[in-house]
Amino acid sequence: MLQRYNQPQPMPPVGASPAALNAQSPAAARVAANVPMLDVSIQRLEELIEIETSALREHKAINLKEFNDRKSQALLELTRSLRSLQGTGPNPALAERVAALKTRLAINQAMLKIHLEAVREIATSLSDAIRHSDSDGTYTQAISAVAKRP
Repeated sequence: MLQRYNQPQPMPPVGASPAALNAQSPAAARVAANVPMLDVSIQRLEELIEIETSALREHKAINLKEFNDRKSQALLELTRSLRSLQGTGPNPALAERVAALKTRLAINQAMLKIHLEAVREIATSLSDAIRHSDSDGTYTQAISAVAKRP
């Protein structure tokens, strides 16, 4: 019996045997082959997020650009893996993994926000100190008035 390409297919159980996969339709076999790739993609992204979050929590010096580049690459890989599963039925195990990833991303986002706010405060303090050290007082009142405008 021919099946339409876009028709949702039931997801095979995670870790299904090769014999069980061969007994399934070609679409189901394709999905089964892509689930491990997706699992690896999620695991890589989780590990990367955890490393960055831990470094931020411990106030370690990190290269944010490098982490951003690596997260972008991991998200691209994840998107490609998810795209290969479009049109398939729901997979509770996969939904659970994605929910856990979403939680880790929210924690990472909160840590990055704290870090960026601290950087902003330091930059403001430094620019104020430079402005005050360079000033002879002539324009101080005018600069303060402009800085206070909304």
